[in-house]
Amino acid sequence: MPTFTESFRNIFKIPELRERVIYTLAILVLVRIGAHITLPGVDAQVLAEAMRNASQDNLFGLYDLFVGGAFSNAAIFALGIMPYISSSIIVQLLGAVVPYFQKLQKEGEGGRKKINQITRYGTVLISAIQGWGVSVRLISMDANGVPIVPIEVQGLGFTLSAVIILTTCTIFMMWLGEQITERGIGNGISLIIFIGIIALLPTALLDEYRLVSAGQMNLIVEIVIFALMFFIIAGVVLVTQGTRRIPVQYAKRVVGRKVYGGVTQYIPMRVNTAGVMPIIFAQSIMFIPNTFLTFFPESELMADLSVHFRYDSFVYSFIYALMIVFFTYFYTAIAFNPKDVSETMKRQGGFIPGIRPGTQTLEFIDNILTKITLPGSIFLAIVAILPAFISRFGVSPTFAQFFGGTSLLIMVGVALDTLQQIESHLVMRHYDGFMKSGKLKGRR
Repeated sequence: MPTFTESFRNIFKIPELRERVIYTLAILVLVRIGAHITLPGVDAQVLAEAMRNASQDNLFGLYDLFVGGAFSNAAIFALGIMPYISSSIIVQLLGAVVPYFQKLQKEGEGGRKKINQITRYGTVLISAIQGWGVSVRLISMDANGVPIVPIEVQGLGFTLSAVIILTTCTIFMMWLGEQITERGIGNGISLIIFIGIIALLPTALLDEYRLVSAGQMNLIVEIVIFALMFFIIAGVVLVTQGTRRIPVQYAKRVVGRKVYGGVTQYIPMRVNTAGVMPIIFAQSIMFIPNTFLTFFPESELMADLSVHFRYDSFVYSFIYALMIVFFTYFYTAIAFNPKDVSETMKRQGGFIPGIRPGTQTLEFIDNILTKITLPGSIFLAIVAILPAFISRFGVSPTFAQFFGGTSLLIMVGVALDTLQQIESHLVMRHYDGFMKSGKLKGRR
């Protein structure tokens, strides 16, 4: 069994894999640089002072976690990749109910390109709206009476420039994500979110260390929280990688002098086919209400409503959990279609022992998929709302958000997916990978 160091060295022995890894790392570094370039017109010193005094115990703090601190820096990458994800969700939902989009989904490569084009148009629209909300919020913020955006800069010019820059940079990040997917390693969009979360790890650990050192946090509670974190990681691995295999028998067929079939194959059905996408989808939707509320900073009614959309409120947690369950089933239906599987089996002469081909096979597969997806979706929902409960034990907001369910699920899920892609490159070229026998233990 090779050591981790030996497996890591093997990556750089394969020219194609080495180039993909370096290309991916270069783009991720570029993303981090953009998260520290402040928007024109914003006083960086006053902004830093305002952020020191501002509470991160809200949904904006969670959004800032997803964009790697770019939101609190009022950076050109402040919107991150979330508008693109929101647009993708809307288009996929339309594909489930609107005949025009259903037709595009069945047109193959041409339809896919058209859907991608519509998604990009939607990204521009959502980015412009959110960029406007960010400009309004920046204008309304101050530090000790000193506005973040100087009075002489405020106006239509600042708003337009902020909207244009934020929208352009979001499109640029979307393009960077697509480049990683095509020419790098891993899913580009997920990796951009992943690197943003990882970037705040030192800050989260430092904040928690300060609380423990000052006696504001009980050490025993801290140990329990860390133990809970490792249990969550183990659970995420089991849920995201655990599978159930359905046996499929192929009858013998004689064509000329050749014999086909007569073997048993298996259909692997994952407990969580959707992976971390339900979390990302649901989270991006939950950002929309607070984005809308930023347009009315002086309204008492909107301020009262915003309390119910704090990430630690019961209303937020309940809606968030329901959306995760919904998107788990929704994304699973897109990634694994029982009807297509049953039709393919029927054309190839395959059948599930004891089940008639056709409608009964469809119902059998759909029933199993529904049963194994339910516990996976509930697990995702429970883990995702953990930060709301962890924060009640005196844990710092940054630490609660970082090691809470949402960020932890994304980190573990994206890391596993990326490692599996690297693993496939290594095994294909007869190198030993990071995992025993080139497979994860949960995928037996």
